Amino acid sequence: MTDFEIRTLRDDEHRAASDLFRETLHAPPSGDTEWERAGLAYQPGGTIGAFDPAFIGTARSFDAELMVPGGARLPVAGVTGVGVRADRTRRGVLRAMMTAQLEDFAARGVVFANLGASEAGIYGRFGYGLATRCRTYSVDRHRARLRPDLPFAGEVELLALDDSVAALPGVYDGLEHRPGMMTRPEVLWRLYESHARRSTDVVKTVVHHGPDGPDGYVTYSVGGLHVHPWTKTLVVADMFAGSPAAFAGLWRFLLGVDLVDRIVVPERPLDEPIELILADHRRATVDRVGDEHWLRLVDVPKALAAREYGHAAPVVIEVVDSLLPANTGTYRITADGAERTGEQAALALDVTTLAMLYMGTWRASALAAAGRIEVRDPAAPAAADFLFSTRVQSWCGSFF
Repeated sequence: MTDFEIRTLRDDEHRAASDLFRETLHAPPSGDTEWERAGLAYQPGGTIGAFDPAFIGTARSFDAELMVPGGARLPVAGVTGVGVRADRTRRGVLRAMMTAQLEDFAARGVVFANLGASEAGIYGRFGYGLATRCRTYSVDRHRARLRPDLPFAGEVELLALDDSVAALPGVYDGLEHRPGMMTRPEVLWRLYESHARRSTDVVKTVVHHGPDGPDGYVTYSVGGLHVHPWTKTLVVADMFAGSPAAFAGLWRFLLGVDLVDRIVVPERPLDEPIELILADHRRATVDRVGDEHWLRLVDVPKALAAREYGHAAPVVIEVVDSLLPANTGTYRITADGAERTGEQAALALDVTTLAMLYMGTWRASALAAAGRIEVRDPAAPAAADFLFSTRVQSWCGSFF
């Protein structure tokens, strides 16, 4: 079946798109009060729909910037709200929407697209590769203690929800970002506010103030009263620290919250040093390691030229992109940058695998061993390992 239309939705169609997406998640439609807030998370002109003529599919996006290895920021589209009505799946609707969306991004000069996948088997077909990974860990609040030699500079401030809504965008913007992190436009902050206001648990925010001003924050909630009135779990929803002192200060606060037995910290960077700041590292346990964000290189030449590379022998790669054929070609990667070339390729890969390699999360040699990269020069994977390496683990940290 291909007899359907893909078009950009009007603002007055966003609620129908929201209801359709929620239906694909087996959730009820938004109530009027909830929609008043949730509707603010829709960027005008950022949502598409599929019609046959009934409304059968939708996908939306918002514009932001992505930090790549080396510190450059480039345009990125955050993709979310993707769904097809249950009686129209597996008929080409999703492929048509994703293709139309990517073509629009390319036409507007967007360099990347980024998403969190509900199912891991879907988005590789459209050039998205698993670019950042994360881990969820738990800390025993009663037995965990910070090392006494940790930096101690600054103080914490507990904010009411209304105050945190006003303050957090400025705090976040002022922090040093790692590769993979995104700017957060107003529509994304409105999404977070909507989640906080409809939460059944009270959402709290603590800001850490260092010598030069706010340099970190944590947003959390405490639940578990339905299990036992004095047995509770504190769950961190959002946390960023701009310095070691801020990270230590936020954890001093969290470990001091009374009537809490366990602190759960979901989807954090793989290299976040929680074990290193504890006197007994076994008081932190890793509950899960999994995928975080999936990246799509919409403009391969600009993406490759923008990032920083490690010091190694040059490597020529051949990239194939079936959906955006302008990206297909060979590129010479050196410690000084990347550009198109007519040289013979040492490695061949598709754009999905390039996205996995781009942020340094996966090594070229591992991808080659798994059959994701065709090796034409045996020395090339080791050189590519160094070229695409990063000083810290890439991580996005923004849910949408």
